[in-house]
Amino acid sequence: MKVRSLFACSILLSAIGGMANATTYTLPENSNDSVIAQFQDDVPLTRAEQNETLPDVARRFLLGQTEIVRLNPGIDRWQVKKDEIVRLANRRILPDTPHEGITLNIAEYRMYYYPPAQKGAAPQVMSFAHGIGRQDWKTPLGKTTIVRKVKDPSWHPPESIRREHAANGDPLPTVVPPGPHNPLGAYMLHLAVPGGYLIHGTDIDKIYGIGMQITHGCVRMYPEDIEALYNSVPVGTPVYMVKQPIKVGWLDNTLYIEAHPDLEGEETTMEQKLDTALKLIQKANSRILPEFDRTALTQALTILDGNPVALYQRLPVTLPAAGNGFNLQASTPMLYQKILEEFRSK
Repeated sequence: MKVRSLFACSILLSAIGGMANATTYTLPENSNDSVIAQFQDDVPLTRAEQNETLPDVARRFLLGQTEIVRLNPGIDRWQVKKDEIVRLANRRILPDTPHEGITLNIAEYRMYYYPPAQKGAAPQVMSFAHGIGRQDWKTPLGKTTIVRKVKDPSWHPPESIRREHAANGDPLPTVVPPGPHNPLGAYMLHLAVPGGYLIHGTDIDKIYGIGMQITHGCVRMYPEDIEALYNSVPVGTPVYMVKQPIKVGWLDNTLYIEAHPDLEGEETTMEQKLDTALKLIQKANSRILPEFDRTALTQALTILDGNPVALYQRLPVTLPAAGNGFNLQASTPMLYQKILEEFRSK
C-alpha cells in the first residue's frame, strides 16, 4: 500500500479537471463499466501536518463529513493529531441512472454531473459532496430539471423555518441579504419541484455540515463546488434524485459492491440489504448469479463505509464458461437461502 502525502494529494486535486477544484473523473473506456477512481493508489492516505479534525480534512479534499468519518472509524472526529494517517475516498460506483445531467444520490450525500462530451476528449463525470434534508425535512426523489439560476441570492425564509428558529430562540429576519452569512451561499439552482427545492452553496457558519443530513430539504454544497456546477450546467439540465445506498458495478471484468448506512429515521435489516445486493448482482451479471466472494459481501454490508469492494472476477469472454455461474431461475432460491443462513450464523 502506498501512502500519498498531503502535498501530493493537493497537487493532484488541483490539477485534474481544471474546473474550480471540482473532483473530475474520466469515465471508463468500456461503456458498460461504472467504477471510477480518483487516485492510482487503491487506498489513498494523507498525513495530518498539524492537530486538526476530520471535518477539516474533509473540507480540504472536498469530501463529506459523514463520508470521511465512515472511512476512519478508529480516529476521533474532533481530534486528529499531527502526523496521524487519515484515509481518503477513492473509488466510486456510479449510480444506476442515465449518464446525463445531474444525479443526486442522497444515500451517499453525493452528486454526479455528466458534462456534454467534448470532441476528441474522453467523457468525464464531476462529483461533489453535499448535505441533504433532515429526517423531518426530507429531500424529495424523482426526476426534475433546473429551471432557474441565481447568483448572490437573497434568502426569504419560509414561515415554517421562521417558526422553528423562533421556537429555538433564534429569530430570523424576513429577508437575509447576500453575504457570507447567507445560508444559500453565492450561487443557487432552482429545481422544478413543488415547495421551492434548491441546490445551493453554504454560509461560513455551516460549511462543515456538507455531507450530512442537516438541511430543510435542499441540497447544500461547498462554495467552490456550487460555483463549478453553476458555471457548468444550463437551465433545463435534467436532475435525477435517487436513493441508492447499495450499488454494484463493473471495472475491467471485476464486479464491485458499494454500501452506505441508512439515513436518519430509516432502518434496513441485514436480510433486506442482502436481498437488494443479490438482485443488483444478478442484474449486473445478465441475470446469472455468479459464485462471488461471500465474505467480501458480508463485510461490505456490515461495515457500510462506502468503499467499493471486489466481489467477482469474470473471464473476458462473451459467453459464460461452464460452471462459472448459476442459472437464475434454477439456482437462485437455493443459493440465496444458503447465503442467508451464512449471514444468520455469524
